Amino acid sequence: AGMAAWVTVLPAPRCMYDDPVQILVAGLQPQQAVTVRASLVDESGELFQAHALYRAGSRGELDLSRSPALGGSYLGVEPMGLLWSLQSKTPYKRLAKKNVLTPFHVDIEVYDGHGDMSNLLGKCTNERCFLGEGVKRISVRDGRLKATLFLPPGAGPFPGLIDLYGSGGGLVEYRASLLASRGFVTLALAYMAFEDLPAMPEVLELSYFEEAVKFLQKQHQVKGTGIGVLGLSKGADLALSMATFLPGIKAAVSISGSSFNSFIPLQGDGFTIPAHPYDLEKMKSTDEPGIVDFSDVLVDHRDPETWDCRIPLERSLAKFLFLSGRDDRNWKSELYCQDAVQRLQQHGQEAEFCSYSGAGHLLEPPYLPLCQVSIHKVLGMFVYWGGQWREHAKAQEDAWCRIQAFFWQHL
Repeated sequence: AGMAAWVTVLPAPRCMYDDPVQILVAGLQPQQAVTVRASLVDESGELFQAHALYRAGSRGELDLSRSPALGGSYLGVEPMGLLWSLQSKTPYKRLAKKNVLTPFHVDIEVYDGHGDMSNLLGKCTNERCFLGEGVKRISVRDGRLKATLFLPPGAGPFPGLIDLYGSGGGLVEYRASLLASRGFVTLALAYMAFEDLPAMPEVLELSYFEEAVKFLQKQHQVKGTGIGVLGLSKGADLALSMATFLPGIKAAVSISGSSFNSFIPLQGDGFTIPAHPYDLEKMKSTDEPGIVDFSDVLVDHRDPETWDCRIPLERSLAKFLFLSGRDDRNWKSELYCQDAVQRLQQHGQEAEFCSYSGAGHLLEPPYLPLCQVSIHKVLGMFVYWGGQWREHAKAQEDAWCRIQAFFWQHL
């Protein structure tokens, strides 16, 4: 309405959150200097923004998949830079989706000139969804289970996945809802710090996770060929334990995890794997006051004293994919993954392993911006996660493709 420029998002203004889009601007002056800004307000009302400086082409057009950013939140040709570089005005906020039934709205605005955002030339909104067309979300309170089941549209059968987040606890749904939108029946499973589940359980029971597997196997839309499990951080070692001790798990993905049992003893049928020893005295403070670096709290995993805490994953019949960031400042995940892969190889088993330079601990679905520091809900402290903006964004795109390809191949 009376705007000088048209902003278009292709192939459509509405898409899945993990879909790349092409952002085009038309109707500018040849070689005009402009600032493009993206804004997103999360569910708590927190504003996340990114901006980049561009120069229009000879016909007054701008295509973010071709034109380089000359400054701002990122540099160079970055088709999705406006999304992955979103940052909150309040420091240390993590962008995460609580209610997957609603989309995030990203407002994309074009302003005249470099840096001065007083003269708005054009704008549009990119609606980014977490639940694909026809995907069903079903709350599960079955026996002890506290979970959410996501069913792709149609009769299936589809591969079935169990999705576990880390020691922050809660019931995290956005990764599971995106995976269901890509054709997997996915069960997002809470195991601590949710409803009446304690924030720091004294013990985790393997039988609880077995109930989740059996629940998923009972769903008639799920293929009978075996279940996949993926986990981030503490959820990653639980995924490996499930693949080792529970029948029916065919494939497991560990994201920023370890192949020993961390923080909470795991009780199985007639055995308990103790928590790997750690020493909170070894927490380091960082340059920024109030932020802690956890990366050194664990006793060395190569010390035979700690080996009763290892998950004997070499006994498993499952296939494994390990993902880690080399700039993980929370957990020595690259080292721990190498250890797991070596142990598997010594037993003649294959494992896929991808370690990303410049990526931090929180490897999330693509285009969710890097979170270098945020509050750990259970510890109540600000924790350093690590990661470099651009490298982390590239790692998330690659990891997401690998995770899906891995599960399609083995399930």
